[in-house]
Amino acid sequence: MVSSAPRTGAGLAAVKVVIYDCDGVLIDSRRANAAFYNHLLEKFGLGPITPRQLDFVQSCTAREAVDFLFQGTPRVAAAQDYQLNIDNRPFLSLLRLEPHIREVLAALRPKYHTAIATNRGKSLPMVLKELGLEDLFDLTVSSYDVAQPKPHPECLLKILKHFRVEPEEAVYIGDAPVDLLVSRQAGVIFAAYKNPGLEAQYHLQDHRDLLEILPGFA
Repeated sequence: MVSSAPRTGAGLAAVKVVIYDCDGVLIDSRRANAAFYNHLLEKFGLGPITPRQLDFVQSCTAREAVDFLFQGTPRVAAAQDYQLNIDNRPFLSLLRLEPHIREVLAALRPKYHTAIATNRGKSLPMVLKELGLEDLFDLTVSSYDVAQPKPHPECLLKILKHFRVEPEEAVYIGDAPVDLLVSRQAGVIFAAYKNPGLEAQYHLQDHRDLLEILPGFA
């Protein structure tokens, strides 16, 4: 069920672009990310990733994740080189689509532009292809497409510029504090997905909830 907080202005009436985070929003990637980083840690003789570490790496870039996981060790540079060249395909089978996302994207596209703003990097195109989402977005912005990844707002600002829209004409759907922060810095509307603890204008428990609050779907 969708919930909303008080907001000045016209709410979502002006929205023209719907922007999604990737991990935790479009896809459930915890198993895949755990397997990926466990492979990396084992390669350099370190123990498996902890739940706290996995929570952190879910919303950061691979470079930031390696810096975090290998901090205090002499293996940081070698691990960075390895993660840049590793083949991500063996981990793709562990990814799962979030429920109803494909049908919601298909419903949105005749009326709204759709985009992705994520800290995921080189694996994003193969993830979208693996899960059959590659034709459902007008624009994708990964950490490889910006000089400064989230929490810097460059990813969202790049999307606004591409579609020639104002911040109030875009909504960003995310699940983590970094998504809230980047939304605020870019001035776009923020909808929290499956995270009622985040301070957001809207809260979604299911992707279909979005269709209840966007004009034209009631």
